[in-house]
Amino acid sequence: MSEKIAKHKQPWKPDELQKLQVLAGKGKGLKEIARALNRTEESTRDAARQHGMVIAKAR
Repeated sequence: MSEKIAKHKQPWKPDELQKLQVLAGKGKGLKEIARALNRTEESTRDAARQHGMVIAKAR
């Protein structure tokens, strides 16, 4: 059974954005960051774009 995403359509909290920035800065991939934050990849990518963060591309 697949894991359910608990934060469906929930606003991003400042601590989540900070963790997103730290993980993106370390060069982590989108899938890994989304899993760590318990968010969808789409939501994670959109939040990063809105806040001027760059997520590393998968190689």
